[in-house]
Amino acid sequence: MQHKIIFILIVIFSYSKIYAQQIGHITYTYIDSSRGNRAIETKIYYPATIAGNNTPVAPGTFPLIAFGHGFVMDWSAYQNFWELLVSEGYIVAFPTTEGSLSPSHGEFGKDLAYLIDQIRQQGAGAILPTSSIGIKSAIMGHSMGGGSSFLAAENNTSIQTMVTFASANTNPSAISASASVTVPTLLFSGLNDCVTPPVQHQDIMYDSTTAGFKTQINIKGGGHCFFANSNLSCSFGEGTCTPIPTISRAEQQSATNDFLKLWLAYYLKDDCPKAQEFQDSLIISSRINFRQSQSIACATGLQQIPNFKNVLKVYPNPFYGSIRIKLDNEPIHRIQVYNTTMQLVKDYNLTQSDNKANLDLFSLPNGVYFIKVNQRYISKISKAE
Repeated sequence: MQHKIIFILIVIFSYSKIYAQQIGHITYTYIDSSRGNRAIETKIYYPATIAGNNTPVAPGTFPLIAFGHGFVMDWSAYQNFWELLVSEGYIVAFPTTEGSLSPSHGEFGKDLAYLIDQIRQQGAGAILPTSSIGIKSAIMGHSMGGGSSFLAAENNTSIQTMVTFASANTNPSAISASASVTVPTLLFSGLNDCVTPPVQHQDIMYDSTTAGFKTQINIKGGGHCFFANSNLSCSFGEGTCTPIPTISRAEQQSATNDFLKLWLAYYLKDDCPKAQEFQDSLIISSRINFRQSQSIACATGLQQIPNFKNVLKVYPNPFYGSIRIKLDNEPIHRIQVYNTTMQLVKDYNLTQSDNKANLDLFSLPNGVYFIKVNQRYISKISKAE
């Protein structure tokens, strides 16, 4: 009997290892010709068929995340993030630039923004082709990298969201840049962070940003360095000030991961139930307190109604610039276009008796949209490159 149990456990363990998402890794250097051929060495982690370096990417397309490291912190300190995010079906890119004792925050912010555009346009060689990279992306960062994320997200329409962890004010000022950040923004803070105290850093960034959808999550007892794995430079800095964290690194990362996964699932994968779960978790969690501009839960009334699918036709889907709309049973007199955060981005009032219309939507960034016709018919559509 004992041998049978052991055999079953071995089978279960082997099965889980086989079917767990494997993590591939590639080092790729991008050259920014607009900045004197600046070389941006980048460590990229991605869903793979086999774990290891330069292994084949898994089938499918995966949203892209560019992640900025902290002051004199190596990208390897963020293994907790790439293991979590790749397992959830994301590609995560870490620029290794600006790791010196005198980093340029401005250049680091430009590196993060540049990587989003370049990886989507050229991939990472044959290992990671553009066909594997989804149309949605995010910029994230910790400490200095969090502040630089604000610099990267300033007036940036290429990304869908920004997430920061214990973000530090930078030079140029991340606080000043936050006034021009309009994408949905999630800030994580540790209430026992003595390196970048929230009241001097993240609280002001949250107040300053003009993002319509923004949330700040304060982890009770959380510190500065515990967002990442153990790192000598960060630990030394945190060890010279008070207060110190009153929870463990594992506890802080667990609280962070629970909310991070839900937020990204909504903004990068259009998973509406995850948005409601995020909102519910904010209310019931005893590990955090928070503030929020408004709920990210999907608005009712903007879900495609099955009975209307044969009445309203919107094509092509996905579209690349313009779309055609046909309504079978009545003239079209109003067309509204919403993004996935339920913001109205286009509004057309038509004076016609026709049941067909053509819309030029070249100016919209790539992503998912809801087309609402005559205030009642809804269709979901995607814009791609």
